[in-house]
Amino acid sequence: MVKIIAIDGPASVGKSTLAKKISKTFKSPVLYSGKLYRALALKIIKRNISFNNTEAILKCIKYIDLDNLSSAELYSSQVDNISSIISAKKQVRNKLVTLQRSFPKKYGSGKKFAIIEGRDIGTIIFPKADYKIFLWAAAEVRAKRRQEQLRKNAKNPSYRKIFSEINSRDRKDMTRKIAPLMPAANSVLLDTTYIDIEQVFNALKEIIL
Repeated sequence: MVKIIAIDGPASVGKSTLAKKISKTFKSPVLYSGKLYRALALKIIKRNISFNNTEAILKCIKYIDLDNLSSAELYSSQVDNISSIISAKKQVRNKLVTLQRSFPKKYGSGKKFAIIEGRDIGTIIFPKADYKIFLWAAAEVRAKRRQEQLRKNAKNPSYRKIFSEINSRDRKDMTRKIAPLMPAANSVLLDTTYIDIEQVFNALKEIIL
């Protein structure tokens, strides 16, 4: 049976990079759950739907394609803001929980691992995951990483703005009533402030192998 690796943590902490590296090394499927909320936010924007119109938002979920979550359009301040807002809606989260929980069975057949990364994977989505990792890093470091990521896409972002947005997102994620960002009681905590992704990956291998 496929073993589930749950990776949680705040924005720009390295979750996606780590998940991608595990996926490539072990030829295992990975679901970037944050992209589900981003994809939904993008549909809301394009269809000009109010983020207060929960019924219309729920209807959009059926159009999310798990095999096509790599659009550059998913990464913008507007998408960031709306995805954070809708992620606090209980009905939206419940609908997406079902979608996320179907992932290992649908894509993990014959694989050793199924990797799911996000902000509530080890606490809410897969509380019985075989391995739970919680990544953390100082907000200043995460803002710098985010700035470098955006520069690769030919953008010239303001560090101060990114830092402010990350702090704002952290507050929203940690204080929301529904599925707040927090490490699961039995998760392994890895602080990536002063270590690179290779060191994080090596630490993870000691845990899962």
